[in-house]
Amino acid sequence: MTEILFAGLPELEPGTVWLVGAGPGDPGLLTLHAANALRQADVIVHDALVNGECLKLAKPGATLEFAGKRGGKPSPKQRDISLRLVELARGGQRVLRLKGGDPFVFGRGGEEALTLVEHGIPFRIVPGITAGIGGLAYAGIPVTHREVNHAVTFLTGHDSSGVVPDRINWEGIAKGSPVIVMYMAMKHIGQIAANLIAAGRAPDEPVAFVCNAATADQEVLETTLSRAEADVAASGLEPPAIVVVGEVVRLRPSLDWRGALDGRKLVTDPLPDRSRNPA
Repeated sequence: MTEILFAGLPELEPGTVWLVGAGPGDPGLLTLHAANALRQADVIVHDALVNGECLKLAKPGATLEFAGKRGGKPSPKQRDISLRLVELARGGQRVLRLKGGDPFVFGRGGEEALTLVEHGIPFRIVPGITAGIGGLAYAGIPVTHREVNHAVTFLTGHDSSGVVPDRINWEGIAKGSPVIVMYMAMKHIGQIAANLIAAGRAPDEPVAFVCNAATADQEVLETTLSRAEADVAASGLEPPAIVVVGEVVRLRPSLDWRGALDGRKLVTDPLPDRSRNPA
């Protein structure tokens, strides 16, 4: 069966780096390309958000190097991580850079790939399921729903200096995006919520925090924009978290499939006040 699964997939050549997304947490969400990379790599340089169960798929004798960056905690500089990939590849290693979620969605994969190009290192990009989609799905929250939204915005809650990005057009997003999905936003949720309310979003608009998404430790907090900061503080929840703002949060009582596995009774009509248009 293994040979059938991996037949025809590319070889990770010596001196090459693959930038691979590991998905939001559940090892079952690894792509076949990601599993193929794990079984070939000599060195795996992995992020903090990569589930350790994924690393068990590494070939015997593979070297595991931790290169996690977590906000507010000591962590390697991005340039040093990128140059380490160059160093390993130049040493003839088959290098797997394994990143939580997707390498190109707030994952600094573009920065690392540009460094590889700068130094003439061959590379491949393997997309992964980003937490803003897969993590929310594991919480029973769809990022799009025909009766709720036809657009969604993904943004980061802090920039490289650790503060709320000043280049985000909060007014434009508040008025133009029915659903907003935010990465690394828990720490600054008070300021972000105030920005959105000041730009016209309703204080009672639904908000959900999905912590440790798609893992056994997943926890979900449902609240509103005006209460988000206080409710998060009272909950004691900690990052990593995905934050979603919008009416799609109201679908969770019907779509919380993981809760249903634990006995939660799902409701059949979470949006009773909305007109139905089956066309």
